[in-house]
Amino acid sequence: MRCFRLLFVLMMMMICAAIGGFAQTSSSAKPGPGFSVDNIDKAADPCVDFYQYACGNWMKNSEIPADRSSWQSFSELNESNLAIERGILEKAAAGSPGRNAIDQKIGDLYGSCIDEKAVNEKGIAPLKPELDRVAAVKDKGALIDEIAHVHVVGPSPLFNFYSNSDLHNADNVIANIDQGGLSLPDRDYYIKDDARMVEMRKHYVDYVTEMFTLAGQSAEQAADSAKTVLRIETELAKASMDRTERRDPKKRDHKMKRDEALAMAPSFSLDRFFSAVGAPSFTELNVGNPEFFKQVNGVVESEPLDSLKTYVNWKVLRAAAPWLSQPFVDADFKMRQALTGQKQIQDRWKRCVDLVDGSLGEALGQRYVEITFGADGKQRMLKMVDALEKSLNEDIQGLDWMSAETKKQANVKLQAIRNKIGYPDVFRDYSSVVIKPNDLLGNVERSTEFESKRQIAKIGKPLDHKEWGMTPPEVNAYYSGSYNEIVFPAGILQPPFFDKKMDDAVNFGGIGLVIGHELTHGFDDQGRKFDPQGNLRDWWTEQDGKEFEKRVSCIADEYSNFVAVDDLKLNGRLTLGENTADNGGARVALRALEHMIADDRTGKEGEKIDGYTPEQRFFLGFGRVWCEKRRPEYARMQVTTNPHSPGKYRVNGVVQNMPEFQKAFGCKAGQPMVAENACHVW
Repeated sequence: MRCFRLLFVLMMMMICAAIGGFAQTSSSAKPGPGFSVDNIDKAADPCVDFYQYACGNWMKNSEIPADRSSWQSFSELNESNLAIERGILEKAAAGSPGRNAIDQKIGDLYGSCIDEKAVNEKGIAPLKPELDRVAAVKDKGALIDEIAHVHVVGPSPLFNFYSNSDLHNADNVIANIDQGGLSLPDRDYYIKDDARMVEMRKHYVDYVTEMFTLAGQSAEQAADSAKTVLRIETELAKASMDRTERRDPKKRDHKMKRDEALAMAPSFSLDRFFSAVGAPSFTELNVGNPEFFKQVNGVVESEPLDSLKTYVNWKVLRAAAPWLSQPFVDADFKMRQALTGQKQIQDRWKRCVDLVDGSLGEALGQRYVEITFGADGKQRMLKMVDALEKSLNEDIQGLDWMSAETKKQANVKLQAIRNKIGYPDVFRDYSSVVIKPNDLLGNVERSTEFESKRQIAKIGKPLDHKEWGMTPPEVNAYYSGSYNEIVFPAGILQPPFFDKKMDDAVNFGGIGLVIGHELTHGFDDQGRKFDPQGNLRDWWTEQDGKEFEKRVSCIADEYSNFVAVDDLKLNGRLTLGENTADNGGARVALRALEHMIADDRTGKEGEKIDGYTPEQRFFLGFGRVWCEKRRPEYARMQVTTNPHSPGKYRVNGVVQNMPEFQKAFGCKAGQPMVAENACHVW
């Protein structure tokens, strides 16, 4: 779950969105976003490659748009959402006499972004005050003050500072510091020496050099600055825990007294930083990776002041680049191209819509749900969630490997899960955010500052359980272990995930399986370590814990044998939580569908449609959700950074473990979609 949403958007601008890219394609033959049997490749054998069977014609008739690194259901649906949001924002930007405060803010932010001519005329001038602040720093103590300022208005140099619920007292919010400060997608990009990573480091040095040149340095100065940035970030990478290890919340659990943290890394001058960043008084905090601070303490101590200033300047420059003049935008995109294979940059209006969603998301979201999602939609979803929760409880109670004691505790946790559907009950108040018609970078900085200060102010206060970590238009969903909640924004509650015109079988294979997936996250290798209140507490018997680990190891080993691209195999431990949730979610959703069919007195729920049984349509609906195409560069990057498996294995990896699938399609032992040693956790 994100803590600084806009900050995340700025930091990740040159990388792809977590799920995929969003853009229109010029192909008039592109299949629609909903479910259709026309997407099926009937020349394929579902028992040999179900993904090809369910998605073959979709893949044949779909192209990755030039401004995208991948194309899938999330992309298709987000494309239509972008168009809806654009209509809202263009109307708001027009500035009608009756425009209210919400429309003024979202309209003027969008208007300041879409005015490319005005942005180009200003060049780097809007960023000059921030660069001058760094230049004026005279000693390392003053540099800490400046780093704190940058943390508030933009990126996070050196490390991350944020608020979050206490891992051992989830109703309270405490301060957190953790590893951070990198610009490339992952630590491996700095420290691995395979050809791909070496090539990316060369691209990165060229990118940093070009950006510093555009900022006014000579070619020689810019080249030296790039070397300095790479050297410092490489040291940060070496001190960082890898993302597979970080999946274990216990590895990020290091609560300590404030004085202990100060002594751990004296060169960070954390006391000065906390004061400069405006944090409330606190005596305890969590340190996500103490070793990072101990190691980087030496870097801060040994690096010359000018080198550290160069690094901070880079973080400021890179975060601002998408909102500066065209040469900066082009240089920024060139790096993204190298990482993802994306052929051309998104249209500016799409980037501006994303900016408003990232900056004032619940203001824009308020207008979005008025158009797309009413109270009736929320009630239909809550009814489906209830059915899925009952199904998951039945699944848990029927497990032959889990003791009655742990089953009882699992049911308590399941009943405690909060369900957030569509949009928040109370929308965020942005009245204090100053948005000006012709000040794009200033608007970005002020909205970032608003969110940073809002998050920091939570320290020492009770957790607000009503708050959302996603905006209503997002095509996504999540489960949070610390909050013990599932969240489904209105943006995802549309075809092909949920279609009120479709039969229940397809909808249970789509949004039903996604709901089951998120619920199962509460019991995956990470989620199971949190109790019903969101505390990091082991509520399992020792034997049940061992039985669980045995079963998830089966999943990890199975997926580690899948080839993602070229000779790169998936990291089954990195993707373990998502794969466990996919497998469990499919069984839970199918069980819920079967209950609905059994309870239907008309008999219509069990009838064939288009020649397919409800069970077959369930799996076809599931397959349709994960139809996708990826550029090779993007696929390689995802192996290193993404905890989700590619669509092909999200589908085939699940069905090969399900006797229910094999029965539905008449598969025989020995066929590829019938695993010899099927994995089964939930």
